[in-house]
Amino acid sequence: MVTTRHETAHRIFQERPELLGPIFEILGVPPPRDAVVEVLTPDTTEMRPLERRVDSVLRVKPADGERFLLAIEAQGRRDTTKAVNWAYYVAYLAAKHQCPVLLLVICQDKATANWAAGPFPLGTPEWAALSLHPLVVGPGNVPVILDEEEASRDLTMAAFSALTHGRDGDATAILDVLARALGRADQATLEYFADLLEVGLGDTRAGRTWRTLMTMAIYFPGRRTLREESYLEGRAEGVAEGKAEGVAEGKAEGKAEGKAEGKAEGVLRVLERRGVSVSEGVRLRVTGCADPELLDLWFDRAFAVARAEEIFLDEE
Repeated sequence: MVTTRHETAHRIFQERPELLGPIFEILGVPPPRDAVVEVLTPDTTEMRPLERRVDSVLRVKPADGERFLLAIEAQGRRDTTKAVNWAYYVAYLAAKHQCPVLLLVICQDKATANWAAGPFPLGTPEWAALSLHPLVVGPGNVPVILDEEEASRDLTMAAFSALTHGRDGDATAILDVLARALGRADQATLEYFADLLEVGLGDTRAGRTWRTLMTMAIYFPGRRTLREESYLEGRAEGVAEGKAEGVAEGKAEGKAEGKAEGKAEGVLRVLERRGVSVSEGVRLRVTGCADPELLDLWFDRAFAVARAEEIFLDEE
């Protein structure tokens, strides 16, 4: 599984190669039909100590066309050294594998995407020995998916859209649609994309929104994600502390505690997502509550209150 925000931008093509079809259509490049996609080593080092490594390299074998390589680079900012490195990648891979090579650059902001599109002439001001023309996808050409049915039909593209537009003003709406679409998916698919988006969005506003949506999924059947599994299965310590004759009781107690903890976190996340200040007193009262029905009531109120203390209205 991916471990960094940078990695999500290119690894999704390795793990979900069906994304290549819609991406090629966005770029105006004939998409490979019924292609076999093979992940190759990204290492393009020829001698030490100089090391060069492409983010991802795919070998694409269309059913009715010539095979080619797709070198994929995730680029987070403008970098004047990249043109030479990218040209090296393309030339080296073409020479090594004796087939055409395309360079695809993935960007998550428009300024970087505009720069990455080039072209990059290499040579002298008077004469360019060669010119590099990357294919680029970013917020300017990746569609914003705000329809749940559309997202359900192509979860991979919907997730890629969410990653690409994570800094946009529409990010919350995009993520909400994706979360609802994932509610229809099987468990393995839901977990894959839940984790992918959590890592890919990182500690950003969109990332915090996504974690809130996944935490709130605890309240809806069929949407287990993040820590929900541990909540519903019961805490390991709840079972471990039970004696041999009381293991069943310990597990039940751990499960109840886990559910209450999950609901309490949901209450606090909704308040925080809405920008409502949460005092330490409110936080301690919510996290210290073990009554699931009361936590559900606070959760419902958290969507409407102006002050966090108002979720306790009419309670002694």
